[in-house]
Amino acid sequence: MNWNTLNDVQQLPLLDQESESTPILILKHSTRCSISAAALSRLERNWQDSDSAVLKPYYLDLLQYRDVSNTIADLYSVEHQSPQVLVIKHGTCVYSATHTEINYAELMSQVRQ
Repeated sequence: MNWNTLNDVQQLPLLDQESESTPILILKHSTRCSISAAALSRLERNWQDSDSAVLKPYYLDLLQYRDVSNTIADLYSVEHQSPQVLVIKHGTCVYSATHTEINYAELMSQVRQ
């Protein structure tokens, strides 16, 4: 899985633009949390190379870039959680899951709707 790095609030308008043609996955990850590490591992183990054609993944280290995480919560009207995945389509968050609810199959089924 080839993660794109999300580390600046200035990237968010660009992600919204990208999401017009390809849905965006944002993983808000805490490098100090075992639940977050497990969610990251599950996503990476299940990811198929072909998934990149339908979903562009972005990784946010929310401990280093808390300002980006807070802006995401405000921008997409989602409560901050960690770990958390969001799917952005046409500039709108259409799917969000947290903690042990982060499930690859469910995530991909939401993307293909």
